Amino acid sequence: MNDTICAISTSQGVGAIAIIRVSGQESINIVNSIFKGKDLTKVKSHSINYGYIVDKDKEIDEVLVSVMKSPKTFTTEDTVEINTHGGIAPTNKVLELLLTNGCRLAEPGEFTKRAFLNGRIDLLEAEAVMDKINAQTEKQNQLANNQLNGKVSKLIDELRNDMIQIISNINVNIDFPEYDDVDIITNEILVPKINNLKEKIKKIIEESKNGEIIKNGIVTAIIGEPNVGKSSLLNTLLNEEKAIVTDIAGTTRDIVEGQISINGIPLNIIDTAGIRKTDNIIESIGVEKSKDMIKKADLVLLVLNNNEALTEEIKKLYSSIKEKNFIIIVNKIDLENKIDLNYFPSDKIIKMSIKNKQGVDKLKDKIIELFNLSKIETEDPTYLSNTRSIAILKNCLKSIEDIEKSIKNNIPIDMLEIDIKNIWEELGKINGKYYDEELLDEMFSRFCLGK
Repeated sequence: MNDTICAISTSQGVGAIAIIRVSGQESINIVNSIFKGKDLTKVKSHSINYGYIVDKDKEIDEVLVSVMKSPKTFTTEDTVEINTHGGIAPTNKVLELLLTNGCRLAEPGEFTKRAFLNGRIDLLEAEAVMDKINAQTEKQNQLANNQLNGKVSKLIDELRNDMIQIISNINVNIDFPEYDDVDIITNEILVPKINNLKEKIKKIIEESKNGEIIKNGIVTAIIGEPNVGKSSLLNTLLNEEKAIVTDIAGTTRDIVEGQISINGIPLNIIDTAGIRKTDNIIESIGVEKSKDMIKKADLVLLVLNNNEALTEEIKKLYSSIKEKNFIIIVNKIDLENKIDLNYFPSDKIIKMSIKNKQGVDKLKDKIIELFNLSKIETEDPTYLSNTRSIAILKNCLKSIEDIEKSIKNNIPIDMLEIDIKNIWEELGKINGKYYDEELLDEMFSRFCLGK
């Protein structure tokens, strides 16, 4: 943390402008040593200064240099940003000069990591920085904003504050039994407090499902027997010829993927190989992949042929998806009806003629209804969206349920206090009040260079 780091913060390649970011105690001095223009050590903070980057007496590029002095910077350290022309050669040359004059190349996410370690942002806000960069829809962008501006962190802090009051009260009861001004916490008094905490955590977990949907989208598997129109459905939804479509059964032998947005929510669509018994080794591998995708999918679209009778294979397929979110798509409604639809729940059936693009809007409306997409809002500060945080909350919920059992078994209050404190510390891991270096290294390694 005492060294000065630098990295290119814009995408590498040909462009109008590139930005090289420098942060650390010596950042202003190092940049000043290769800058021809004003003395950067004497300029005002948050000023932009025109000049040239030079290598000895040779001008490398005409630049604008932003100088931002500690502590009012992203990392809270002295920070300099050099705006160069966006060519690969001048950008790399400026970076090379910084490295030979005392800087170290920043690791992925190191600027954000320093912002966290210096107390500028917490762990949830740090994760939101990457979510902001990766956002592809307006809802994803707003979700990242809610986390970046501290709304989610405030929610976790409120949970921890509720717990610290319980812990403090119990500690006073144990250490100062003669102190009359504090309520004595008994198991009977503890029950409603713990139950209230449990309900709050359950509510956050439940509502955070929406956050996961906004961030990660809905993994949607299109399944069915060969030649029922699965690939045609993928192409129709994507509005492009992504998958090969022929009249030959077994044309699709591997998964084909694409993405669309419905109500601002990404729908990650996967066309799978037709599921049937086959002696073809390659096709059988595709069939196994299709079965695996059923397990992984958030939504399964089972495509049936309106012109063919119900088979035992279709019944097996339907049986494998009944516990998941699913929609039955009856394709080729322009042909004679031969399938018995009474076997399936009527509210899950969408009739389509994919070839004639009939029923596409009805399918989208059914997906919106199934996942309540029309009511998902991103203004709600209770949405957590990363698996790490949600996993911690679920573990805390389980621990609270264990405490409830202990209360029923009349476990002494001082023993329960240990379990309550453990939950308080676990909650602190969500926004980084407690952390270990291994977690930070793993998390920030997923960031891009320069951020």
